[in-house]
Amino acid sequence: MVLPGGLTVYHKILVALENSRTDEAILAHIETLARLMDSRLLLVHVADGWVARHLDRLNLAESAEMREDRAYLESVRARLAAAGLEVEAELAHGEPADEIVRLADERGADLIAMSTHGHRFLADLIYGSTANKVRHVADVPVLLLRAPRD
Repeated sequence: MVLPGGLTVYHKILVALENSRTDEAILAHIETLARLMDSRLLLVHVADGWVARHLDRLNLAESAEMREDRAYLESVRARLAAAGLEVEAELAHGEPADEIVRLADERGADLIAMSTHGHRFLADLIYGSTANKVRHVADVPVLLLRAPRD
């Protein structure tokens, strides 16, 4: 929805979380944005370890890492809900960029928000860049915030 003056209202914002310190950078911005626009939040973490990538195909049980990720997501969800925001959380598994884009589409997100590490060309080639792939593939706007350096 676009308001007079060209201001876009985001009804549902998918917030991609890493289960790391970098999450606080994007959460601080999104909490404010969600209040201003009365947006609902969908917190997503994509587990991408070996078990997570083969969970369905090999009919595996969740790993300890996945259980920790689920608990982390729930703690962030509860914190934001206690602050008065409408928020849900989902733990996905597989290739992070693909899952973020898939969930944004399936769940009707009209904005994807995520932190980046600020890698440059060579580091992106070595480590890959979830944010780079998401911004090129997603059909909705993507808000990228560079996380503070360690």
